[in-house]
Amino acid sequence: MKALILAPFAERSLERLREQLDVTYEPWTDKQRTHDPKKLAARIHKEAFAIVVVEGDILLAEAFAAPSLRLVGVCRSGLNLIDVDAATKHGVAVINTPARNATAVAEFTIGLMLALARHLPAAHSYVAGGGWTNPFDAYLRFQGREISKSVVGIVGFGQMGAETARRARCLGARVIAFDPYASQRRARALGVRLVSLPALLRRADFVSLHTARTPETERLIDGPALDLMKPTAYLISIGANNVLDDEALVERLRSRRIAGAALDVFAGYMLSTSSPYLELDNVILTPHLGGATRETITRHSRMIVEDIERFLRGERLRRLANPEMLSVATRGG
Repeated sequence: MKALILAPFAERSLERLREQLDVTYEPWTDKQRTHDPKKLAARIHKEAFAIVVVEGDILLAEAFAAPSLRLVGVCRSGLNLIDVDAATKHGVAVINTPARNATAVAEFTIGLMLALARHLPAAHSYVAGGGWTNPFDAYLRFQGREISKSVVGIVGFGQMGAETARRARCLGARVIAFDPYASQRRARALGVRLVSLPALLRRADFVSLHTARTPETERLIDGPALDLMKPTAYLISIGANNVLDDEALVERLRSRRIAGAALDVFAGYMLSTSSPYLELDNVILTPHLGGATRETITRHSRMIVEDIERFLRGERLRRLANPEMLSVATRGG
């Protein structure tokens, strides 16, 4: 049975697969590009792959029409790059890796929180640029605030939001969260209070966005929402890239209506070189690094391999994304 692995994979997991399958390994990280979706679909047909594993590559309906294809693994939580309906129609099981990068994202969020609170990027530039000639000026210019005793508001209380809450609480913060689908019991177990979005925005010293991309989250944080925040509060955006009204945020950062922001996701995925964010001195901009750790790759590799091995043994898959395939998600179909 042939497998095509297009996601970066941990070597140990790759070796496990090679012991059981004829594996072609071409991670997007090698050439730093993904495949043309139509050409990829044609290749799956031509080379008769039974298993395909992707991370950033798009799989169109044509790919799932390949007679050989039986299982697709997605090294992401989201399935927006995969035509799941077409997979189900053609009898292809789809597995994914929910929360593979939850730890990485939570730690990154706390890092951004600390960088905002203590003005770390500006302080670095001040020293590196030769500006540190007066110790009194530096002390006053970069005086920050502590996370301890502050209120951290988490918008989107899924796995990433929950992991962020754990770490914020360890720093002594009080944590509140907004998520209409979150369990009160789970929140209480983590010492988190669920509140309405307006209440969160009014109370939080740090507002951290961890929502999934859905029609309901489109511009959830718009101008009126931002106006509810304290002038001393900071905003961190590390979830879906459709949540923020960028024009409204730029206006409020420019006028110091809120203290600052840290952004890891952007509406067009990559930030335009003409973006007004680049003109601001109270914003931290990072290139979608939230989940970028070696451990994330190790974790998604292990999750995918575990389910591929169940598939090969004819066992029920743990992370099946199209449950309609429960009766056929085995090698024997």
